Amino acid sequence: MGRIICAGLGPGDPELMSVRADRVVRAARHVAYFRKAGRPGQARRIVAGMLAEGCAEHAMEYPVTTEAPFDSLGYIRLLSAFYDHWADRLARLAQTAEVVVLCEGDPFFYGSFMHLYTRLRGRVCVEVIPGVTGMSACWTLSGEPITWGDDVLTVLTGTLPEEDLVRRMTDADALVVMKTGRNLPKVRRALARAGRLEGAWLVERGTMEGQRIARLADVEAADCPYFAIVLAHGHGRRPEAAA
Repeated sequence: MGRIICAGLGPGDPELMSVRADRVVRAARHVAYFRKAGRPGQARRIVAGMLAEGCAEHAMEYPVTTEAPFDSLGYIRLLSAFYDHWADRLARLAQTAEVVVLCEGDPFFYGSFMHLYTRLRGRVCVEVIPGVTGMSACWTLSGEPITWGDDVLTVLTGTLPEEDLVRRMTDADALVVMKTGRNLPKVRRALARAGRLEGAWLVERGTMEGQRIARLADVEAADCPYFAIVLAHGHGRRPEAAA
């Protein structure tokens, strides 16, 4: 009887992987990872040069990424069938082998593996190795603490409607916006309306090759890759927090 291990690989720099994830990846005989069709996939890039000779690779290619609205019925049906298919394939393989699923960041923080996990638990033995999140790597790269004192950290996704973004940004002490990419113009407008644009930062490809850190107000709204996070640092709710 085998099992499935999902290894959280961290934000992109292989040196930020946990010792446990590194050990599991190097010993793997079967690895599975998500990728866009025709691309190597970010998780696979992170482990380049780490896989053992003869390791079998199972590339899980998304049937659709940005070609359709993420909340459309067609998109939801395609992704649901995709996750069903791969959950079945991995469950069959795990009957006789150990399978390591590679996941950038932390698997339980906006990770695609969550959709497999809900389909697999109860069917096979599943173990999850946590990883450094992209957002924690990015706020460390900014050179400033993201929270002080009693600050409340709010994590948003750029896919939310603009009005929802404005409302939540206005109420936030410290702020992280995930899933920016093509949503950056909307995120930037929302920050401006919430009075948070001047203090916001954009971190692109944090810890990876081509990394860029810039004040969001100085960046063209349409100039943003997929791996990018927007930050607005907290300043502390109590006077002593600034001491």
